Amino acid sequence: MEKYKSKSLKNIEEMMQNTDLDPLRYRVLEGAKNFKTSWIELGQALYSVWKDKLYREWGFTTFEAYTAKETGIRKQTAMKLLRSYYFLEKEEPWYLKQDFINSKDAAKVPSYESIDILRMARNKKALDESDYENIKKEIFDDGLDARQVRRGLTSLIRQRQELAPEEAQRKRKEATIKRLIGTLKSLMKEAEILKLLPAPLVKETAELIKRLEEHVS
Repeated sequence: MEKYKSKSLKNIEEMMQNTDLDPLRYRVLEGAKNFKTSWIELGQALYSVWKDKLYREWGFTTFEAYTAKETGIRKQTAMKLLRSYYFLEKEEPWYLKQDFINSKDAAKVPSYESIDILRMARNKKALDESDYENIKKEIFDDGLDARQVRRGLTSLIRQRQELAPEEAQRKRKEATIKRLIGTLKSLMKEAEILKLLPAPLVKETAELIKRLEEHVS
């Protein structure tokens, strides 16, 4: 983060001196300048820019070009910010209350990387509700960093697999079947377009896909 600031801070400050800037555009620049402790505000502003495609009004053809050229934020980082902020807005809106955020010790404000890891674990259903609440508490109350969150999740998932090997094996089988279904659908679509297979064989393939989907549902 310090490297990012040293390369981009001068450009950001010069842009902020432009009194003709759109208020939201200025807000994004201000958030980028104070990135370390105010990523939530930056994420919220960037989300508005991305959702409403406001970057086009400012002369940029893509969101990635806007963030890279004006704020110095790489595409991967910008998307993590968007996803992490939206996750908080959707799943933990209580945390976005301004008074609450301002009352937090800056050292304990969770990083966007930690929130992004929590988001992915939640979306992939890698945690049950109890595990999710415990890890969430460590992130929000103690400011657990991304490396610690990732290590804790890895350990937790490994323990669960050791305690329930049959369940872990079942999930691996399901994942393999789902990949097979995806491959069959792609091949069938290509075969239909290019007319590579006779209609009866295409029909049989479609029925096989249906049976496989029923098996994993």
